[in-house]
Amino acid sequence: MPHPAAWSRRAFLAAGGAAALGAATPATSAAPAAPARRPAAPDDVFATLRRRWAELILGTGYDPAAEPYARALRETGELAGRFAATMRPAAASLWPDQPFDPPAGITRSHTRLHTMAEAYARPGTGHTGDAALADAVLTGLDHLEAAVYHAGAERYGNWWEWQIGTPQQLLDTLAILDTHLPGGPLPDAERARHLAAVDHFVPDSMLGAYTGTSTGANRVDLCRVVALSGVLGRNPARIALARDALSPVFPYVTHGDGLYADGSFVQHTAVAYSGTYGYVLLDGIGRLLALLAATEWAVTDPARHTVLDSVTHAYAPLLHDGLMMDMVSGRAVSRGALLTDDRRVPRSDHYHGHALLAAVALLAESADPAARARWHALVKGHIVRDRVLPVRTDRQYTVADLARLTAVADGPAAPAPEPDGHRLFPAMDRAVHRRPGWTAGLAMASDRIAHYENGNGENPRGWHTGAGMLSWWAGETGGAQYTDAFWPTVDPYRMPGTTVSTRRLADNEGGAFGAPRPDVRWVGGTTDGTYAAVGQHLRGLGVTLTAHKSWFFLDDTVVCLGAGITAHDGVPVETVVDNRALGTAQGATLTVDGHPQPTAPGTARTFPAARWAHLAGHGGYVFPGGAALHTRREDRTGSWHDINADSDPTPLTRRYLTLWHDHGTDPDGARYRYLLMPGATRHAVAARAADPRWLTVLAHTADRHAVTVPALGLTAVNFFRPGTAGPLTADGPVSLLVRRTGPRTATLHAAAPERTGEPLEIVWHRPVAAVPHHDPGLTVLATGRTLRLRLTPGTACATHAATLTLR
Repeated sequence: MPHPAAWSRRAFLAAGGAAALGAATPATSAAPAAPARRPAAPDDVFATLRRRWAELILGTGYDPAAEPYARALRETGELAGRFAATMRPAAASLWPDQPFDPPAGITRSHTRLHTMAEAYARPGTGHTGDAALADAVLTGLDHLEAAVYHAGAERYGNWWEWQIGTPQQLLDTLAILDTHLPGGPLPDAERARHLAAVDHFVPDSMLGAYTGTSTGANRVDLCRVVALSGVLGRNPARIALARDALSPVFPYVTHGDGLYADGSFVQHTAVAYSGTYGYVLLDGIGRLLALLAATEWAVTDPARHTVLDSVTHAYAPLLHDGLMMDMVSGRAVSRGALLTDDRRVPRSDHYHGHALLAAVALLAESADPAARARWHALVKGHIVRDRVLPVRTDRQYTVADLARLTAVADGPAAPAPEPDGHRLFPAMDRAVHRRPGWTAGLAMASDRIAHYENGNGENPRGWHTGAGMLSWWAGETGGAQYTDAFWPTVDPYRMPGTTVSTRRLADNEGGAFGAPRPDVRWVGGTTDGTYAAVGQHLRGLGVTLTAHKSWFFLDDTVVCLGAGITAHDGVPVETVVDNRALGTAQGATLTVDGHPQPTAPGTARTFPAARWAHLAGHGGYVFPGGAALHTRREDRTGSWHDINADSDPTPLTRRYLTLWHDHGTDPDGARYRYLLMPGATRHAVAARAADPRWLTVLAHTADRHAVTVPALGLTAVNFFRPGTAGPLTADGPVSLLVRRTGPRTATLHAAAPERTGEPLEIVWHRPVAAVPHHDPGLTVLATGRTLRLRLTPGTACATHAATLTLR
């Protein structure tokens, strides 16, 4: 039933709406008088903050008749009209398709009311100033408050719906109504009921101890709820509490949730999460900085610069031509076509990247001029380069987002190019390598970071993401490689770059929300900023598989080594050289040792001693000395519903080309070596295969992997155990990178991926005259005929560098 005040509201809105908002809505006659509303004084700080928040939501400075705004406004209006027409208040729902149990239906109902409020307040929606629509919003809010979301109610199901999802939508709706209803803000008693519900589910104590579900991005979301409830409730103490409760988010952490000094971002204790929770954190902080600026509650904690610096340090390296790498988006990779999304906006790596770009554009509004210029250049660069999903056509964006992004795109900043070089993120077991024309991202797992994340019916088959999945982008089609229904159609046992036991696994194997973590420590590596040596002690999920894997990231090549591959599961073990998505067309031509292969689906071949392979439009692979290579081109069918309970069950078919090494059933000490050359031409791949002197593998055992590339003056070693490899010796587990930089100069970079903090000694059997510079973690023990260093590494797998003068 409608709230008793509904008819009063309707008359009030009809009488005042046309004058206040320019809407042509006829008045309803013979209705009771509207409840009294208290107009805010012009200098009322709470009214100012309320208007400021409404502007953040609704946007300013745009032409509603121009694109892309007109399209977005029309869509908002169409949605709002449909929601208003189908709203049917009942004991257990507000809309029949959104029952209150599970509580996601409560959040989605509030989200629909928020969309209706936006359509009422914004121009160009076809419902601007529509009194009946505003009345429907108020009626819906009353029903939700009376039926389910009120002070004293007991929560059930997912905590997030009660403490973040629902209150954010509710408070945003109240802010719009308070700012745009023609008679002024809502009556105090009515607003108080809704705020009492928010205070009940998000009490001050939620912002007490920095623990449990009140950390990282969740803490920022909770602060947003508390701050806005303070603004709407004219409660200074509540606003101050929210501001002060942000402070634990700012400092770098050394374990658990939050930002790390190396740029990692972790949520749910053990999940690499820069892509989605990271976006939530940046967006929330950007909104709170903008809301509270130039007030007594302004965020002034000096540590806030940690988060501001993270835009360049932590997030930008994970973006590529508008997309955010899936390896840092947790279970969100399974949300490609959510049926619970009323707008039906397809989600992908580009969707997540675009969300982050919008957050950066918002955050820039509160930044100093120098940071603002850098961030505008960053955002503009991705807007210019994203040809897979042009940024300003993304339907996830609100008009406010579009206005901010358009201001950046049309502004004076020159678009920043893709960065170059290597970035290690040891705290979340991730690495990113960039060279001209290509980018690669590596995902690993350890006792700190989960194999994969699943939960709430999402991503039940992401088992092998952390088994060394190597994603890469090159060429004109590279930006779409993992965008077009990759996750529901790819073979989950053959993720690119991984070494896996083929034993069948159960959905959600290992547990939910970051639970499946292998009992291994040696995961990480070292980098000089251009090249890198990265390694992984792999222990398979739910199987007996163990292996040691290494990746040496160079100019045009990733050298991939694996050894000690052992398992006793009674099934074959494979190393997946690659698994390329070819879309829905026939696909690119694969050439093996100069011979083009058939492109028909279902084609499988085995090459007993392949030396090289090239996939047109993608890149190539070299197998030094020759290796048994299996290839298969196939059409695979799946649906988003297969990997996400709330997603579309429509079958999707995509074509793949898979290349793999078969190590046999129950291998004992098997190994592999291959070179990945992203974006390389067929000629370049064949030439590399024909040049035995370009690369020398110095060690390739379960204990150590080592390579030298004379053309680059580079030697790199992963010592999984003490030993000697070529000219380098270590008495403990360590990753080393030595690079000649001139006739008499070199650099040495070292890191200890096991993170025990135990000192170890490194010897370079090469005459060294002096060590002009070295990091504090390195101690020079001897120079002369050989160089001896002591590494005191700490526990963060940080890289320690020394500059060497050669004899």
